[in-house]
Amino acid sequence: MSPRARREVLADRLAEEGAPDVALGGNGPGADTHPARPRSEGPGPGPRPVDPIAVPAEEADDAGLRPRTLSEFVGQGQLTEHLRIVIEAALKRKQTADHLLFAGPPGLGKTSLAGIVASEMGAGFRITSGPVLVRAGDLAALLTDLQDGDVLFIDEIHRLHRSVEEILYPAMEDFKLDILIGKGPTARSIRLDLPRFTLVGATTRTGLVAGPLRDRFGFVGRLDLYDVDELQTIVTRSAGILGVPVDEDGARRIAERSRGTPRIANRLLRRVRDFVEVRAEGTITSGAAVEGLDVFGVDELGLDKVDRAILDVLCRRFAGRPVGLSTLAQCVGEEPDTIEDAYEPYLLQQGLLQRTARGRVAAPRAWAHLGLSPVESTLL
Repeated sequence: MSPRARREVLADRLAEEGAPDVALGGNGPGADTHPARPRSEGPGPGPRPVDPIAVPAEEADDAGLRPRTLSEFVGQGQLTEHLRIVIEAALKRKQTADHLLFAGPPGLGKTSLAGIVASEMGAGFRITSGPVLVRAGDLAALLTDLQDGDVLFIDEIHRLHRSVEEILYPAMEDFKLDILIGKGPTARSIRLDLPRFTLVGATTRTGLVAGPLRDRFGFVGRLDLYDVDELQTIVTRSAGILGVPVDEDGARRIAERSRGTPRIANRLLRRVRDFVEVRAEGTITSGAAVEGLDVFGVDELGLDKVDRAILDVLCRRFAGRPVGLSTLAQCVGEEPDTIEDAYEPYLLQQGLLQRTARGRVAAPRAWAHLGLSPVESTLL
């Protein structure tokens, strides 16, 4: 069946569903924009300086800083080597690459890697997001508009609706699209041919990706947090693109406070750039970086105002006694879900916080960070 015929059949199907008009010529879901997804709220106006979730305006800024090829990508050495083999093998066979799934915390480069796959394959790149694909017709419109060899990137793929997910199974395995036309006894199913494409999925919660969907990916890559040396290289590269003078020590100070996340490193770089342009000589030195980050409330461990408030409540106000989540949230003026999802993960990773059956307890490192002596009896 020709592409035009596929579009006509799909248009009839969407009309029967009562769905709104969907442009099948490139303006459908995910045509050329990355839709916004729910963001975690940070303290005060604007995003947190150390929040790994990007707001839409920041995503546009980050687009110019993203690497375009695997040789430009910093870090994730084992993953990029595996990816290089997958891509080169597909190019030698003159086939599309296997479907790829990237998993890991936000801000580590999953979207960048998807764009690199398309660039290395010399293919078109289409972006959408799981929460945007509400009906099966949304995904069907997007699939039928793909060209042969295109890369389709679905961010937050674990949030796909079940009915939409079912459409993906035959599309990924057989490059077929099953469409049901009509209703009741007269309904009939037809199978449309799809161009061969590569699906790249990204998820921050691998466990929520359905097993049948996860098994259909030919390669699953896990992204880990970056070390300071890698982040220093990223900061230096980004500073060059932004045209900001930075010395080695200045880049390292920013890297040390970036929570192992390139997105946070780039955000802190922009804030320090603002600081040195207004209150310093315009060059990011070690002293200027430290002073600028202190002004924006980011300390040497990468903690911000609310992170330190949580530790202060545990150590000073409750003298090391276990504190329940709801009580802790009320003390710092945040919602319990925000504390649990946005603040606790990093505090746990850094060994500053402990979860016990009785509540949250400050770890010895938290006492040391605040310059206090731990109360031994309260750690039981």
